[in-house]
Amino acid sequence: MADVLDDDPGFDARELRVVKAVADAGSITGAALALGYSQPAVSQQLKRLEQRLGVAVVERVGRSVRLTDAGRVLARHAPAVTTALDAAAGELAELRGLRAARVRLVAFPSASPTIVPRLLAELAQRHPGISLTYVEAEPPEAVEAVREDRTDIALTFSYPGDRDDPHGSSARGLSVTTVGADELLAVLPAGHPAATAGALDVAVLAGEDWIAGCPRCRGHLLELCGRAGFAPRIAFETDNFVAVEGLVAQGIGVATLPRMAVESFPQLPGVAIVPLPVGEQRRIHTVTARGADRVPAVRATLEALARLTAGAADERASVASLGNAGPTDAASAN
Repeated sequence: MADVLDDDPGFDARELRVVKAVADAGSITGAALALGYSQPAVSQQLKRLEQRLGVAVVERVGRSVRLTDAGRVLARHAPAVTTALDAAAGELAELRGLRAARVRLVAFPSASPTIVPRLLAELAQRHPGISLTYVEAEPPEAVEAVREDRTDIALTFSYPGDRDDPHGSSARGLSVTTVGADELLAVLPAGHPAATAGALDVAVLAGEDWIAGCPRCRGHLLELCGRAGFAPRIAFETDNFVAVEGLVAQGIGVATLPRMAVESFPQLPGVAIVPLPVGEQRRIHTVTARGADRVPAVRATLEALARLTAGAADERASVASLGNAGPTDAASAN
């Protein structure tokens, strides 16, 4: 039997994407929907690929299909191959002076009203040919989207001491770059005794009722309070930033929120914002497939994200140092 490599099958990027989509969706119909193709077009591409390779790529199991060993090999290598081909195409397009390109971005929810609009404005001004598509997702899902070639860039965050940090083993083989930091804040009723603290020791809140958010943010709250020697008494749960402030304003509990979340809407009356120690701030990262920055449009987007996150951190530091304004005044200036 001739070696498949000796036959030089000449892989087609579209066929590799089809194989990966079948692996992800578990069916030809699902792959067609994910790729925006018709079902017959997907079947035809798979058939042509199998004819060239001389081996089956998919096999029927009842009414569904699954990848064969050969198909799983192709699916495993597809993201790296298609990223490299996209990089080559992007560089050639740049040499020809063609600027039109599409970049897929996934980012965490509090980036949606803060970083993402600024990114869109900057790209429109500096690189009008780049078309950005955007989906919200928490960091674990965003990292997985990069690995599965469903996005080009993931904007993510991590907290200090986070045992479920998605930038560890789950990001192995990907490129993770820290591009900025986001301050963590205590959200207190305006009349709370700790509301005038310059930098709050969370241990003083040990006896309070707490408002907790998403599971990852709650995980950090448990870590934060655990290091201070107590387990928080979580009385309310919501992922809605505005609802958190509304509950705090009514004296129902206390909470922590990242600065980006607080900046995403006008601060409610009756709420005091107090910084937590610098060591508790979350780190902001970009995650891509290795080599993705060779694609000119991806590189330009990454550079813009780095500028915007660094610039936002500088702005916050500048505001915090203005005069000797109290915590609430400084926060409302943002």
